[in-house]
Amino acid sequence: MLFLMNDVILSFDAAELTPPMTRDRFAALSLNYVGELGKELFAEEPLLQHKDRERAERLAALIVAKGPDVNAALFIAPGRGCRKEDVQVRYAQLSLEVMAALLQRQNSGALTNVEADRQVWRRLAA
Repeated sequence: MLFLMNDVILSFDAAELTPPMTRDRFAALSLNYVGELGKELFAEEPLLQHKDRERAERLAALIVAKGPDVNAALFIAPGRGCRKEDVQVRYAQLSLEVMAALLQRQNSGALTNVEADRQVWRRLAA
């Protein structure tokens, strides 16, 4: 499975990241609650997707488990150690073509946060 976390394409098998016991334990959680967990992680480390890929993949797996149509998430933290309430989160559903293009750019070393923003998040001024 491919998942865009901010400006990094993660490739993982969601079933391998969520053992049966964990799946049962998290079954009652909502996507909003998982987003709050993500906000906590990004408040601690705003570059989580670069610095702790394993945690980013587990977060992505939880997001997919709660929102099967979601394959991209953007977490914006103003700085390390900020309040969780200051972290913004957005979700998106990207087409296979967009994901493949982003993965190709990442594999060639050309996927930057500016490029991901242009292609997906459109936060920066044109």
